[in-house]
Amino acid sequence: MAKVINPVFAGASVADGGMLYNGVLCLPVVDRCQGCERVQDFEGQGYCTSYPAPASKWNLGRCNFATHVKKEIKTQAKVNPLKASKRASKGK
Repeated sequence: MAKVINPVFAGASVADGGMLYNGVLCLPVVDRCQGCERVQDFEGQGYCTSYPAPASKWNLGRCNFATHVKKEIKTQAKVNPLKASKRASKGK
């Protein structure tokens, strides 16, 4: 049976420690990348379609390419300074 090659990585070859694609060494994804839509399978390993070294994207926190991690948005109610000073003077 013919081996099915992922069309995303057409022309890629297996290299020491990763995959060689268009002259760039792509490293396999890390555990934190599992579940991301950008991870594609090649020769039994998962590789990121957006970045060649996925582990370095997680060094400083969340990977900005990650589709499976939602960004936490913290909103704070805006306070009118005039009303706040009036409330403070009334003792509330």
